[in-house]
Amino acid sequence: MILSVESGKEINYVPHRTEYAKWLKKLQKFDNTAYDQIRKVLNNIADLNEVITSSWIPGHDWHGTVYQPLYYALENDDISAAKFYGLILFEVILQRPETWGFGRYAKDGRPIKGMTYFRLPNWQVS
Repeated sequence: MILSVESGKEINYVPHRTEYAKWLKKLQKFDNTAYDQIRKVLNNIADLNEVITSSWIPGHDWHGTVYQPLYYALENDDISAAKFYGLILFEVILQRPETWGFGRYAKDGRPIKGMTYFRLPNWQVS
């Protein structure tokens, strides 16, 4: 479950659903196992961490990683691939059994490019 810490409300859908569905079809046509592999890796990361910043996971060079098919499936469009990756991570966190919050933050006074997710172990949905 994902909660908007700002509003205190549960988020129960992946944003940008139309684009997400379009990109998912392209990925599955390009590599029908990549989506499941990416989800598995992201779930493993979520199992081991209480805070996850989306842009810090894949790094800048996706070559030879589980994320590389996103780039190729979206015709080498690194901006769309990064957005698609972010939506996959959002969906993974959304479907997890524990409660997570999210937001955009800064480090050392500089805005972090990606979304930061964090477990909310004591949060109660009202």
